[in-house]
Amino acid sequence: MTTTTTTPATDTVTTTAARTTTATPYTARPIAPPALGELRVTDDAGRPTVPFPDTEGGAPLRCCLRRSAPGERIALVSYAPLRRWAAETGAAPGAYDEQGPVFIHAEDCEGPDIDTLPFTDSHRTLRRYSAEGHILGGRLVEGSAAAFPQALTEAFDDPAVALVHVRAVEYGCFLYEVRRGNEVRRGFEEGRG
Repeated sequence: MTTTTTTPATDTVTTTAARTTTATPYTARPIAPPALGELRVTDDAGRPTVPFPDTEGGAPLRCCLRRSAPGERIALVSYAPLRRWAAETGAAPGAYDEQGPVFIHAEDCEGPDIDTLPFTDSHRTLRRYSAEGHILGGRLVEGSAAAFPQALTEAFDDPAVALVHVRAVEYGCFLYEVRRGNEVRRGFEEGRG
């Protein structure tokens, strides 16, 4: 069953049995294909990647921004999103650099097939970063998927904010990033994920 609710402006919330997404002017960025290629061999903590079949399904995949299906081969890897962004931009996050666990497909996948914000069906933390890679603050987003566009607008209303990490509240895990300027899916247009 699919339910669609339209909220003010351009925001649309779509709920299916498998995923809740929110259409906004902002773009969720998955882990880029070059990083995925590296992570499928060795993770950002230097450990070899060990794929496994997901027997239950439901793992939030950072390569294609959807939940896994039972039987899919996935891997749980350590990922340093700010470190990788800093290497790309020349930022120096210093002590703000961190790494944590993320699920990815064990092999190449097609990448996201949505133009909406994924994983908006639960409380999330939006952590704001400066162009130097320093944390500028954060916000708990709770209640409904319709709250995400407003929270991102508030974050990017601050001209010092360069990017926002969307993170799970219960474990603090990185889900995806949103950058100022909505650099739409550049990585997946350059190659498969």
